[in-house]
Amino acid sequence: MRIKNYLLVFATIVAVALLSSCDEDFLERHYEGGTLDDDQIQETVEALPNRINSSISGMYSLLGKPDGFFDRGDNYRADDVGYPGIALSQDLNSGNMVNVVSGYDWFSTALEYSDRTPTYANPRIRYGLFYKIIYAANDVLSAIPEDTDNEQLIYARGQAKAMRAFCYLSLAPYFQFKYVGNEDKPSVPIVEEGTDFRNNPRASLTDLYDYILTSLTDAIADLDGYVRPNKSAIDQNVAYGLRARAYLNMEDWSNAAADADKAMANYNPYEISELTQPGFNQATDHNWIWALLLPTDVISAANYATWPSQLGSFSGDAYVAYAGIYRSINILLYNKINDTDVRKNWWLDENRTSPYLEGLSWVDPSSGVVHEGQAIATASIANVKEPMQAYANVKFGQRSGIGSAYNDGDWCMMRAEEMILIKAEAIAMGGNPSQGKQILEDFVKEYRDPSYTTEASSAEDIQNEVWLQRRIELWGEGFGMSDAMRLGRNIIRYHPNQPTNVPEDYRFNLSKDDPWLLLRFVQGETNNNVAVEQNEGGAQPSQGDGASLIDGVI
Repeated sequence: MRIKNYLLVFATIVAVALLSSCDEDFLERHYEGGTLDDDQIQETVEALPNRINSSISGMYSLLGKPDGFFDRGDNYRADDVGYPGIALSQDLNSGNMVNVVSGYDWFSTALEYSDRTPTYANPRIRYGLFYKIIYAANDVLSAIPEDTDNEQLIYARGQAKAMRAFCYLSLAPYFQFKYVGNEDKPSVPIVEEGTDFRNNPRASLTDLYDYILTSLTDAIADLDGYVRPNKSAIDQNVAYGLRARAYLNMEDWSNAAADADKAMANYNPYEISELTQPGFNQATDHNWIWALLLPTDVISAANYATWPSQLGSFSGDAYVAYAGIYRSINILLYNKINDTDVRKNWWLDENRTSPYLEGLSWVDPSSGVVHEGQAIATASIANVKEPMQAYANVKFGQRSGIGSAYNDGDWCMMRAEEMILIKAEAIAMGGNPSQGKQILEDFVKEYRDPSYTTEASSAEDIQNEVWLQRRIELWGEGFGMSDAMRLGRNIIRYHPNQPTNVPEDYRFNLSKDDPWLLLRFVQGETNNNVAVEQNEGGAQPSQGDGASLIDGVI
């Protein structure tokens, strides 16, 4: 490592001290009289990588930690679920996911679209958590000397830049319409080290995506050769995957396809034989590229602020099962899934059955009665579980097992299947629809539905077919709304005179250019940042709105 002068060393010590809560007398011991001797400089240099890596771990933890945004301890909010809660909100905004109306539903604001209210907690979490992580990433970056040749610091720099890019990439689709055609319109503020947050205007989409791409390109270079300790850490594959997402949003098809290919190197999709029971809870699964690690000790202090409590159907101590607000697939989407497709088993059918329930059991903790197989869906367990509705999801199950009160389970942030679908769409839209179609058919036939074929032939038709497959494959994982926004499509929940499982309160469609689709900046941002321009226009939708709209797929 090359340290240019004592002033730089002192600045580094200050940054490190701010990053770490341990060893609070670090500054006092090492900086006396304003000078450092050679031994003290060397000790500072040697301490830096460990302290930076500790801060990087904290950054990842914040992304998935229950009660991570408000940090209220015993008085935590059950919707403060970290990124999995944000993903749930985004899917509930879409037309893909529905549930019954309930006063126990912490996420009803997303279903009814009252989440555009700047003072509500839901949009505060969806905006503020990402900026909390951006500030943490900036702190890490400010502590690393620009000219470092320390391998561990270079890897840490790459992770911080990639995480910062991920946060902006997660915000962009919700504060402005699709990239193409709106490049000069305002998105969200960019915050760097030293930015005056009190007077920080929104960056244009062009500037924001340039910043995202630059950060990810730097990260890819920094992460060359990095071997991560576990899948919670961002490595080069993850950085390529994030850049593939960015290029997809920008409709830079060739680069999206190339990066998706690099991201999924050495990762393969779930096999049909592996999709036999509720899951999606193990970071060690061979198709997971990036994950949030959420073991029991992480969630125990906020058991209800977890994805098994708010998304899964099988927890013995959760809002969803207790109140009967099972997250369900829209029947319009369900009816598009072939009966030979293994993914149709991810939801109960109209008779409330699924092969996923075979061989499972749920024990009533009070009476000891065992509910087995298909009886699990219709069982009622006092103070634990209401009967499931038709089309309720059985895709997700907590790691500790059916009926367990421990809401543990890792969260998938990126997997091979997503990258395959990016590649198929990008190649088709990039001028080779026949190859894109082949990639799509090969994936679905081998890994999901041996009988699958598609009649799509034009690039646009293949894009629609990929969108359908994304809506099925990635259901519940947070892509429902961002896909509709990047594609510029209407939000469709129902069609008049067709069967629907959408409750009347949530039964409306929204036009692709409705200003109400854009999230509002939260009150804390507009109060403290005089330069931010609020999203305006539109109104909260009402029952029956947009009845004539279509999206071209469901």
